[in-house]
Amino acid sequence: MSKHKNARKQKEVRSLVEAGRFYQLDEAIELLKKCHTVKFDQSVDIALRLGVEPKHADQMVRGAVVLPHGTGKTLRVLVLAKGDKVAEAREAGADYVGGDDLVEKIKGGWLEFDKVCATPDMMGAVGKIGRILGPRGMMPNPRTGTVTFEVAKAVEALKGGKIDFRVEKAGILHAPIGRISFDSDKLAENLRTLMEQVLRLKPASAKGTYLRSATLSGTMTPGVRLDTNSLVRGLN
Repeated sequence: MSKHKNARKQKEVRSLVEAGRFYQLDEAIELLKKCHTVKFDQSVDIALRLGVEPKHADQMVRGAVVLPHGTGKTLRVLVLAKGDKVAEAREAGADYVGGDDLVEKIKGGWLEFDKVCATPDMMGAVGKIGRILGPRGMMPNPRTGTVTFEVAKAVEALKGGKIDFRVEKAGILHAPIGRISFDSDKLAENLRTLMEQVLRLKPASAKGTYLRSATLSGTMTPGVRLDTNSLVRGLN
């Protein structure tokens, strides 16, 4: 497709989204599907603006949730463990399992994985690669269930659609909820499952409106703003 035709197509797609309108969830999902004009299966993501100040530790919103229909992406899971936990991780379907050998390999620049789990007795070694894993959102953390001796459970959760999320500096939380090829009801159920967890984690010190805005978008689509009141009501 020429640049001119592509620009025209993008303009047509943007015109489908009414400026200033807040959509019901089912309307927003159907609209995203109409905006899908590329050949690849786009990721569908939600951006939530929360009424928190992440610079204050008591207002950090961070957690994990297993999406009932997964994300549509096959994750490569690495487990850092010792002893009998190595065999347990392999049997559970981990893609890579090891200890100090893999820590050294990561130090050397190897990053062919998407998620990392570690047993507590490996965290001393994991700390040596924190500067590599941390900025990429891969650092194991007890709060997200990725620092645990229950490695089989952790691997199965990640392979089954578990996602980690955390609010960023501006109070925005981004998370994937599936692929644009998913049935509309599956995308909606994934989003509601995420929303229930985010609302459950509302900090006691947060003042005013907690969920300030919600925008749904595909990798190559315009953002569609959601009616937050109806979104929250739909969880009850």
